Amino acid sequence: MLFLVRMDVQVPQHLPADTFEAIKAREKAYAEDLQRQGKWQALYRVVGEYANYSVFDVESNDELHALLSALPLFPYMKLHVTPLAKHPSSIR
Repeated sequence: MLFLVRMDVQVPQHLPADTFEAIKAREKAYAEDLQRQGKWQALYRVVGEYANYSVFDVESNDELHALLSALPLFPYMKLHVTPLAKHPSSIR
């Protein structure tokens, strides 16, 4: 199942910089692992925002929820999930 996910990160001002850097390092490692597994198919930054659009290929809604809620930055994210279906005019 394919999903388009917009992730907007809103980091609290009071979060210490070193704590935030450690969270970002864990986030990067986790995201790279999911990409290697083929579950996180695409990752694109939104220009000028601390946000991204991502495409996930997972078995179920529950699997997507588990993957997203395990993101180290999850507590600081606003997520918008859109299920995707193959378009009849797509050549892929």
